[in-house]
Amino acid sequence: MDEAVLLMQAREGDQHAFAQLVAAHRTHVWAVCLNICGNQHDAEDALQNTLVAAWQNLHKFRGEARFSTWVHRIAANNALTVVRRRKDNTQITDFTDPEQPIQLVDDAGGSSFDERLAVRDAVRDALARLPDDFREAVVLREFGDLTYADIAAHQGVGVQTVKSRLNRARTQLAEILRDQITTS
Repeated sequence: MDEAVLLMQAREGDQHAFAQLVAAHRTHVWAVCLNICGNQHDAEDALQNTLVAAWQNLHKFRGEARFSTWVHRIAANNALTVVRRRKDNTQITDFTDPEQPIQLVDDAGGSSFDERLAVRDAVRDALARLPDDFREAVVLREFGDLTYADIAAHQGVGVQTVKSRLNRARTQLAEILRDQITTS
């Protein structure tokens, strides 16, 4: 069914239409929550908060951006809220839980399962070390598949700032990963 029709039906209170609307974006929304939060438990909280907030605020969606951009923004905000709350409460961040999948591009090809787990854990650890605004930009771009303009709107900055953040974040990620390799 057409997204505009589903959106109209959902705004009229049709929960099934809302479920269909969200289902089309669930993989990317989950990836955003998981990769900002860093663990499944917090990501589940962020995802649940996202779905509730999207349903309750659907009337506020003006259609100036794509629905996927809007719901990704809600997901990122909720995930960051969960991360900040956790940091305030514990000051401990666990991005290496082996139960948590991270959706990396599979260039590993013939790599063994253990090697892929090591890469996943290294990337998750490297992401955890980035400043929040850098991590958010990288996750929204690489896992949420948002455009520079969508990320700029989400973060309330210009497109050039997003490009700069992504460049700096990728540079920092490469340095962190390089350091991990040399210390292993």
